Amino acid sequence: MPMSSNAGSTMPSGSRVKRAAVVLHGRPEALGTGLMQLEAVAAREGVELVVAADESIAPGDVELAIVLGGDGTMLRALHRFLGTGVPVIGVNFGRVGFLSAIPKDDLDVGVERVFRGELEVVELATLEVETGGERFVAVNDAVVTSGELGRMVELEWSVGGEDFGRVPCDGLICSTPSGSTAYNLSNGGPVLMWALDAMALTFVAPHDLRARPFVVPRGLDLLVRNQTAAVDCAVLVDGHRVADCESGGQVSIRLGAERSLLGTLPEATFVRRYRQSFGSS
Repeated sequence: MPMSSNAGSTMPSGSRVKRAAVVLHGRPEALGTGLMQLEAVAAREGVELVVAADESIAPGDVELAIVLGGDGTMLRALHRFLGTGVPVIGVNFGRVGFLSAIPKDDLDVGVERVFRGELEVVELATLEVETGGERFVAVNDAVVTSGELGRMVELEWSVGGEDFGRVPCDGLICSTPSGSTAYNLSNGGPVLMWALDAMALTFVAPHDLRARPFVVPRGLDLLVRNQTAAVDCAVLVDGHRVADCESGGQVSIRLGAERSLLGTLPEATFVRRYRQSFGSS
């Protein structure tokens, strides 16, 4: 499936799918007859499905990954197939489903179109997160927040080596364009359209009127230092606590070299999804 190397770019695959992986919602009861519908479409179109645990699907075994689930399942699949060249397309069986191109009621027609080559692939930026000698990759966002419930933290932050000062707050969100409509949006951060090669920085409940959201381009790293006495910070990557940053420690976040490959249909544009997901008239 030919794809452009530009972040946020969209390229049609133009080729029929022969073998696809299936990643399922964590709660099977949420799918109803969804899996049976998918299997019926695949049988009609001559597509072999691999329904298995993520770790049992080797890169190169499939041309496409189909998610039956919500945004959480989409994130899991995007992580699993990061760096493999396999795009991930979703049928929404969740609540918001912003990352999913196909509503569950349109499963039959939508998946048939994808199998017949109407798939388009959007390349999206990721984040590289480093702390305590460990490295993590975020598809949606990275958050540095208080490690103790109800305790404020003091975060010193700099961008591109230039100091912005110290902010008392509940935390700091760094999001990709695809993640800007998640935790970042709920905290008043900016929405980044997928074509942008940038990351959004948004403080959570800052006690400083100067702590405004920022949009940072590629090439400028964010450095966050925990300057809170006797309180550790938790480092969250796509909602999972991956590390703790002790008092005096630091977290480095930058736009990553890898791209997540989001499958879509031509009409399922960013603007259309935004309006459908968040209730714009």
